[in-house]
Amino acid sequence: MSDQAPIVIVSAQQPAPFSSALTSSNMFPLIDATWGEALDAVARVQPAAVLVSASAEDMPTFQALAKRLGAKQPYVPLIAIDPTTVLPGHAIPFAQTSGHFDRLSARLRNALRVRTLHATVMRRLTAENVQRTSLQTPDPLEDATVMLIGRGAGYPALSVAFGERVGVVGALSIEAAAKHLNSRDLDGIVVGEGFSLRVVDAFLTVLAEDARFRNLPVIVTAPDLTPSYELANLEMASGDAADVAATALPLVRQHAFEARLSRALKAIDSEGLLDANTGLLTRAAFERDLATAVYQTQARGGGLSAVRFAFENIPERAQRDAARILSRLMRQMDFGTLQADGSIVVVFAEADLRSAHMIAKRLSSVMKHTMHGPKRDARNEPHVTLATLLPSDTAKSILARLHEDVARRVAS
Repeated sequence: MSDQAPIVIVSAQQPAPFSSALTSSNMFPLIDATWGEALDAVARVQPAAVLVSASAEDMPTFQALAKRLGAKQPYVPLIAIDPTTVLPGHAIPFAQTSGHFDRLSARLRNALRVRTLHATVMRRLTAENVQRTSLQTPDPLEDATVMLIGRGAGYPALSVAFGERVGVVGALSIEAAAKHLNSRDLDGIVVGEGFSLRVVDAFLTVLAEDARFRNLPVIVTAPDLTPSYELANLEMASGDAADVAATALPLVRQHAFEARLSRALKAIDSEGLLDANTGLLTRAAFERDLATAVYQTQARGGGLSAVRFAFENIPERAQRDAARILSRLMRQMDFGTLQADGSIVVVFAEADLRSAHMIAKRLSSVMKHTMHGPKRDARNEPHVTLATLLPSDTAKSILARLHEDVARRVAS
């Protein structure tokens, strides 16, 4: 585990008031440092994580520290306790403590898990698979998707503030939010106004009870709610939409980075068959699998159908988002790929045209209501084209029919 390396605590007050929360857990070897000692301490001990308590006067050193840690590999978490200014670099806030730091160990353990995952991916990288991992994308926020729950007057401002940086999926009710949680992967949840404290409390309790969501960043704007839930990345945020986004985005970035690492590890394990950006097959692997599936179906009998999901005027981020939704929802025997033109082709094994139509309709409906698009609150209903395997078909001919049907529809 990454927590075998020491944790550096930087604070003007020695010892820092939050040190006891980590000392009592007896899990983390700690090294205390003042701000004057911070840069030397980090260079000397190579920490697994750094926790800081900074004032405005400490910001020049804080910014230098964040820059230095941001260049290190594997990932070194930087957690700011009760920050008073905009955080530099990849620093993560741990705010609204009121002198209580009982959740700090959970926040740190979650961050160290991301560090361990990064170290694992780095250990597995070779000259052959380094291009498959997509770890070179500058900012994980480019891949991130946040669910915004709310129906009050502040919802449009929050949607714009987050939509400028990440993909946004809107939910006007807790019930709609639950459907999104079960149908797609998210990198954070923002709970806006429009709900009673009882409803918000029940929602957070359900999240805390489900192991899938305990480490998901959850930002709550409702006042008078005590953060006493088993959620490692829960934050209470106040202020305008920009302030809420400033609190949420560092946590969202860390989760998106973790998701990217998980996809990269799967791509490495698949020996190049999976695309780390989408979770679907690479195009070369898809073409090989389709050729094999066509040959075996024609030799042994049975059904095989292919469907093409095409979208109009959506950016590459939304294309990858749709592909990841499909990779999560497809049956295990089916396979697909994101094509160069931004469409997604999925092959349904043992499915005639009628069965394929039913499956495609269900998948299309889920994508329409859950993927994010180029405009706020836009619905992105894919154009669906189906083709079923004929006795004379080859892999190329069944794909050609999918594109011929599209061309014919456009011409008409």
